Amino acid sequence: MIVSMYPYIILDGQGQEAVKFYEHALDAEVIGLQTFGDMPGDPEFPTPPEAKDRVLNAHLKAGNAELMISDTFPGQTYQVGTHVSVAVSINNAEKAKEMFEKLQEGGQVTMPLQETFWSPAYGQVTDRYGVTWQVSTQKS
Repeated sequence: MIVSMYPYIILDGQGQEAVKFYEHALDAEVIGLQTFGDMPGDPEFPTPPEAKDRVLNAHLKAGNAELMISDTFPGQTYQVGTHVSVAVSINNAEKAKEMFEKLQEGGQVTMPLQETFWSPAYGQVTDRYGVTWQVSTQKS
């Protein structure tokens, strides 16, 4: 079952600035903010120093609405016009897999559905209409 769905703004290094801007402009509360430097270390893929302060995930709440913000990882392609996606949070990994498979029909997988440190099943897919979806399963 879908637990929540919200817009997700992706920026290219302006994440910290954007969080402050939207916090002020939307009278929002910052619920959480993680940087790439906060990720668990991985010797095979060390986080470069220039990425440590970039926003991995920021969660803002404005009234009853929610907004998510992140930066790209240095070296990732960033194209203006593709910097807003839809994030879907699901409470069941099997349902997430089913939804992900349906969304990828005629589309393109950006990140296969996989376990991450924040989710047992997370993936990104651009559907046949050019809409990018972030499918995430909540931890139990």
